[in-house]
Amino acid sequence: MERIRVGFIGCGGNASGHIGRIHEMADAQVVALCDPSAASLERARERNATLPDDIPTFSDHKQMLEQVEMDAVEISTPHTLHFEQITDALDRGLHVLTEKPMVCTVDHAHKVIAHAQKADRILMVAYQRHLQPIYRYLRNQIACGEMGEIQFVSAMQDQGWYRGTMGLWRQKLSLSGGGQLNDSGSHLLDIVLWMTGLAVDEVQAYVENFESEVDINSALSLRFKGGAIGNISVIGNAPSGGMWEDITIYGSKAAAYIRNGHLTYKAAGAEPSEPSNLPGATSPDRNFVDAIYGRDEVQVPPVCGLRVIELTEAAWESARTGKPASVKSQ
Repeated sequence: MERIRVGFIGCGGNASGHIGRIHEMADAQVVALCDPSAASLERARERNATLPDDIPTFSDHKQMLEQVEMDAVEISTPHTLHFEQITDALDRGLHVLTEKPMVCTVDHAHKVIAHAQKADRILMVAYQRHLQPIYRYLRNQIACGEMGEIQFVSAMQDQGWYRGTMGLWRQKLSLSGGGQLNDSGSHLLDIVLWMTGLAVDEVQAYVENFESEVDINSALSLRFKGGAIGNISVIGNAPSGGMWEDITIYGSKAAAYIRNGHLTYKAAGAEPSEPSNLPGATSPDRNFVDAIYGRDEVQVPPVCGLRVIELTEAAWESARTGKPASVKSQ
């Protein structure tokens, strides 16, 4: 196969990084850009100034799919648009890397997974933490039994999301599909589920929207299959900018503490330490291209997107009813 030809659906700020990483690869190339905003297209070109001057640009993804020969697409658009765009790309026989959340309903998740299987194409979600050292290390420690039986998980994320997204698509339910829990919080839900390998049985959730039509703050109490318990807190109206995260995992043999990207590991009977034998790192874009070539397995398969929306939908249902909600994993 010659260089993988990649088109981009959505060219906002997030997409610029994806475009740059593909453009720098010797075995892949950016062949088309699509965004309904001419300003976003112009900014994407400015941020990646070495793109060819004659690279085709489109305002409608269907036109791009029809008019440009390509092997794959990367999607960075408002969340509720993902389902149609993934479906259209798979219909054209293309591999797909989509930003999170994969889709905004459990039903849509099942449909795109089945569609990708039928089309025999790769569908991958850009949860970059699957490819970062500390998270890969902990997943391996848990999977091989070094931490023992996982008994409790605590995870918290705060961000000045409420103020930073006022008036933008992220607080419009028709485009975002949900608030902070479905946006940055999606990363937190995913990494907890992926690292631990646990499946949630039931969630009791409380949500605060403030004046928004989407959730801003969320508090989730979890009971996992097998007996572990835990909580996840997503705070969208933090008083300061940036983001802070704490993730703590307690096993019967060890505990792990991630404080804003820094890992401390404490095995039973040992002093706390910062592990040095961490796996290497790469990007979703690199893994996506390698998987298309058959050089690597997909590190973020679509089932990860399914698990996240299963928990998210159940949390919304619990918050709506005031009662615990079952998480029906399939």
